[in-house]
Amino acid sequence: MNLAQSILEGSRLALARTLSLVENDQPEGQAVLSALFPYTGRAHLVGVTGAPGTGKSSLVNQLARHLRRTPDGDKPRRVAIVAVDPSSPFTGGAILGDRIRMRDLAGDPGVFIRSMATRGSLGGLAAATASVVQVFDAAGYEMVLIETVGAGQAEIEIARLAHTTLVVEAPGMGDDIQAIKAGILEIADVLVINKADYPGVENTERALRSMLELAHPVRRPSLADAPHEDDPDAPIWIPPILRTVATETTGIPELAAAIQRHRQHLESTGGWQQREHERLVAELHILLRESLLQRWMAEVGSAAYQQVLDSLLSRQISPRQAVQQLLAPDTGEKAR
Repeated sequence: MNLAQSILEGSRLALARTLSLVENDQPEGQAVLSALFPYTGRAHLVGVTGAPGTGKSSLVNQLARHLRRTPDGDKPRRVAIVAVDPSSPFTGGAILGDRIRMRDLAGDPGVFIRSMATRGSLGGLAAATASVVQVFDAAGYEMVLIETVGAGQAEIEIARLAHTTLVVEAPGMGDDIQAIKAGILEIADVLVINKADYPGVENTERALRSMLELAHPVRRPSLADAPHEDDPDAPIWIPPILRTVATETTGIPELAAAIQRHRQHLESTGGWQQREHERLVAELHILLRESLLQRWMAEVGSAAYQQVLDSLLSRQISPRQAVQQLLAPDTGEKAR
């Protein structure tokens, strides 16, 4: 039985093996991903971002535990967690410590935790994160929680992948200034003040609310949620500001409810389909750029590239002139 069929039938072993193949960009992994793609598009992708130290991992842990419970006889949802950890700029390794923080979920067959290293990728997301998420989607996980590194200003990348983006803040960390600088409030679908038992929570909430109103007097998270911009009666999503204490599970049910309300909003306004469209187009463009660059490097040859690079490093030509020379029709002919 092939890996794709095994994943569709619920094999965790096949899922783990495929995730490794996809993350390492192996041909077998890409083949399985292509076979699974028709079964994607059903999972709710929830991004969790914010500054380091705000308690994102603890929040994700408790949110997953809550989703696995069965209040009022509801069926527990299968939850996948993708935790992106920073890589060493020297060795390329990563601690992958989220598996330690979330060890109380390890025995739950309805939860799958995958830690990934950024491997130098900007924006807090590893380059293979989108592909890993697609595998979980095809495997039948109803919600995928994507916890980013918390690298700061480049965190906006998460908004291109997730349907719902949680921005996590904490009292007393100066995050209000950072949020303005990074423009991170503009991607927030839900604002979470974690560690709400710390002093200064009122000031943090007041600052966030003021900045939210200042940045978005009429809040539309993106064109994805407002396909009919000329309709003044089109629903508008106002990002709620919630307080949580993840270590005590305080505020977790309210957070889960807010995430569900945002999904309902997306589905009722056409935003779900639009975000899927934008996400797939963005992924297509990324893959096109990578493929075209590899094909171009193979055609030009290392000798011609090195010659132009040497001229650039010796400041004989500018970077723009270097690009013009490398893209000249005769560059590849000279190399051959």
